[in-house]
Amino acid sequence: MAAALGLWQLLTTNDVRIWLRFDTLPTVTEIASALVTRLGTEQYWLDLGQSLIRILTGFGLAALAGVVTGIMLGRSALLSDLFGPLTELARPIPAIAMVPVAILLFPTDEAGIVFITFLAAYFPIMVSTRHAVRALPTIWEESVLTLGGSRWDVLARVVLPGILPGLFGGLSVGMGVAWICVISAEMISGRLGVGYRTWQAYTVLNYPDVFVGIITIGVLGFTTAAAVELIGRRATRWLPRGEEAAR
Repeated sequence: MAAALGLWQLLTTNDVRIWLRFDTLPTVTEIASALVTRLGTEQYWLDLGQSLIRILTGFGLAALAGVVTGIMLGRSALLSDLFGPLTELARPIPAIAMVPVAILLFPTDEAGIVFITFLAAYFPIMVSTRHAVRALPTIWEESVLTLGGSRWDVLARVVLPGILPGLFGGLSVGMGVAWICVISAEMISGRLGVGYRTWQAYTVLNYPDVFVGIITIGVLGFTTAAAVELIGRRATRWLPRGEEAAR
């Protein structure tokens, strides 16, 4: 990391242009100075908080809807036949391509950005949940029913614990995609947020602040992804590898 930063400083300070135009980029010291300045402003923290509210709201709704519909599609052949083709038709459409629809559909930009974030996270979570449900050994369910358990017992004691490893994989992917789309949506139609401020800095040729935004996005994405992974490890510590890691 230090070597990369040193090379960046060297190339940008000396205005090197060897196919790549390092003379147009800010130096490391300029970016660091801009970061320190931005950290001391109220606007920076307002933007950061707004982006976090949007990502957590959209991702939370997507997690709830994705798990519920994933279980339903995974356990019901009828629902899978009826709605499976529709989900597969909608899934390849990039969530960011729905920005014009969100602008027309929702009365506020805020609701539209949350909707885009929801769409981005929903499909990875739903698909991973559906596959995890279908991968469960049928003998587990049959054993619960044979011992007098109900369908709710199967759901609580077999399905929900059994899908956790696959589910958290989908949650991790969903969080990453959600960040991509919430930042893109903020750049297109937002009035606050890290994405909006980063794009605004670019439009006024304030390149050090552009990199401050990029760094902030990276830190936010890393932090939220690490939080999902930590919760996943805690929730699946009953797995053999979880027990080994705990030792």
